[in-house]
Amino acid sequence: MAAAVAWLRRGAWGPARRCGLAAARSYSGGGSYPNVSLTCPLPGVPKAVFAAAEGRERFETRVTVLENGLRVASQNKFGQFCTVGLLINSGSRHEAKYLSGIAHFLEKLAFSSTAQFSSKDEILLTLEKHGGICDCQASRDTIMYAVSADAKGLDTVVNLLADVALQPRLSDEEIEMTRMAIRFELEDLNMRPDPEPLLTEMIHAAAYRENTVGLKRFCPVENTDKIDQKVLHSYLRNYYTPDRMVLAGVGIEHEQLVECAKKHLLGVEPVWGSAQTKEVDRSVAQYTGGIVKVEKDMSDVSLGPTPIPELTHIMIGLESCSFLEEDFIPFAVLNMMMGGGGSFSAGGPGKGMFTRLYLNVLNRHHWMYNATSYHHSYEDTGLLCIHASADPKQVREMVEIITREFILMAGAIGEVELERAKTQLKSMLMMNLESRPVIFEDVGRQVLATNTRKLPHELCALISKVKSTDIKRVVTKMLHKKPAVAALGDLTDLPTYEHIQEALSSKDGRLPRMYRLFR
Repeated sequence: MAAAVAWLRRGAWGPARRCGLAAARSYSGGGSYPNVSLTCPLPGVPKAVFAAAEGRERFETRVTVLENGLRVASQNKFGQFCTVGLLINSGSRHEAKYLSGIAHFLEKLAFSSTAQFSSKDEILLTLEKHGGICDCQASRDTIMYAVSADAKGLDTVVNLLADVALQPRLSDEEIEMTRMAIRFELEDLNMRPDPEPLLTEMIHAAAYRENTVGLKRFCPVENTDKIDQKVLHSYLRNYYTPDRMVLAGVGIEHEQLVECAKKHLLGVEPVWGSAQTKEVDRSVAQYTGGIVKVEKDMSDVSLGPTPIPELTHIMIGLESCSFLEEDFIPFAVLNMMMGGGGSFSAGGPGKGMFTRLYLNVLNRHHWMYNATSYHHSYEDTGLLCIHASADPKQVREMVEIITREFILMAGAIGEVELERAKTQLKSMLMMNLESRPVIFEDVGRQVLATNTRKLPHELCALISKVKSTDIKRVVTKMLHKKPAVAALGDLTDLPTYEHIQEALSSKDGRLPRMYRLFR
């Protein structure tokens, strides 16, 4: 086949390809090919009708707002199964006037007994009839209840979601079980070899000290016994209201989803009553910068025949922008350009081996175990961070390497490097959006924040427009902010916060020199 294509590309047929001049050619069977050209219609054969892609409107996200303020959003997708869920504008950032950890409790209590279902087992058996699974995730700004099941069971699924979100029993027994689960999770969090969840918590606390997204995402141990049904109901009364909810679905017809929403989510009395909301926190995130340090013995985190060596973990971040701003796309490209990962990698396409943190850091400094870029973005703020790990004796050198990388972000950017980052970002975006649950979350979060949704091709067009000048502009603005620093492990050689701030304000990112009389 390949040889035939190459032959065609060389023009081996010459003038015989032109209409009316096709020459007869013999073949091994003794006959000859008919004197017709493939570029002209065949005589006596009906005109071909080719399949065409349906109109783009069929693939656009449709949104309907119900009388009570609830938004219903859907996205078409071929397949027998659908993913449907409720996304609620609620989370740990709204707990300023409450005990920290309520969102964590609600996440663990999800899909327990309700007014219609006597236990979690009954809920799972109901979903099993439609080949369904369920999940709940709580983040700093959103709580999400989701179900994936056969599309034929849509009415049952929406009924279940409405009952789980608005009619939970929250019995004493269930709350006590949740306390035990949370205590175990907190204990595990401090013991696991991967400190990334803990460092993410610390960097947010440093960047947004005691406000909004800087509030604790995980329930503090001292609050586990204080949170009960009364505390949960007082929170739910203010934040689980229809105007703060989106019912999102992927793989179902919009009209069908709207009918189910009207049936099960319109005029429903929540178990905590429908009293007027009083204490809704509408605070805007205030970036403060700062440092959070946790001195900890990391020598026995991973024991065994091949234990992980003792490491000190540092994360340095600077304020970026919210996902509603135009600069969000340049920051996303910048994050992809920085990339990074662990010191051990098998490589391969799309692994990011040509990103800056691999080329400039991990490939040059063999003693660094990790260097990874992260970008956290919210409705009113954002945080670009670099996480690095190394032996405690080389903490100072590691911090200087990170600060230099931040300064180099505002320097020259090669055309090949930029195009690679943009292509990789578009590739990852399209690859992730092949998954139905990912499409569901994308639809729900965008509609919850903006009442509409940008489609993948629109995002790809915005990514393609990013220029090196855009990257330099957003980085220059970012470097004028105070840094946020999180440090975990043996911090004997950690530079002071003032020295890190001075390095990020310098031209080369170097820490101030220190001279010691005695070593």
